[in-house]
Amino acid sequence: MKVRIYLPGLVFLATLIAIGYVLESGMLTGTLSEAWIDREVRGKGMSGELLYLAMGGAATAVAVPRHIVSFLGGYAFGAGLGTALALVATEIGCVLVFFYGRYIGRPLVSERIRARVRRIEDFLASNPFSMTLLIRLLPVGNNFATSLAAGVSRVPARPFLLGSLLGYIPQTFVFALAGSGIDVGAHSRIAIAALFFVVSGAIGIWLYRHYRREKSLGEEVEKAI
Repeated sequence: MKVRIYLPGLVFLATLIAIGYVLESGMLTGTLSEAWIDREVRGKGMSGELLYLAMGGAATAVAVPRHIVSFLGGYAFGAGLGTALALVATEIGCVLVFFYGRYIGRPLVSERIRARVRRIEDFLASNPFSMTLLIRLLPVGNNFATSLAAGVSRVPARPFLLGSLLGYIPQTFVFALAGSGIDVGAHSRIAIAALFFVVSGAIGIWLYRHYRREKSLGEEVEKAI
């Protein structure tokens, strides 16, 4: 028996187990906090920005909600720069998950969660860029699971990653704006961010209902919207 035949699948399983442990223990979300931002990131110049990008990218790559990363980006750097850096960090996580699924997870995941993969693949097949953009605009869904499923499918990388990048913008801005309001006590910013979130979510839902061409992301998403 050749061990290397099973190695990618075993590595993939071990990684998922490790991700589950990190999320369950709260280790990473405990690190990504306002206290950590104050201690390690703010006022550190470029080194703080790079540390934030590294931690934010790693966090979204192990399924920490991207909204947390965006909120802390706004808290650390303000709405403008915070949005830009949070967007880059989120896209880094998306790229890591996508290519991890493509080159390591595909042999195993394509068998174990074939239905989920087929659903994502079928939804994106006709126009990967536009349909990915639509998915990312929705206020529901699992960022990590979508990137992983797309990675193990036959969806081309470039339109998926570009559609994700553009689709991330509205909610990234919303949560960065909310984070920037925490630091200065600007409750109006938080209220505006909440309004933007509702509006951007409504737009995403409207686009999904009108342009999905009778396709579905699954019963869970359908019930949520």
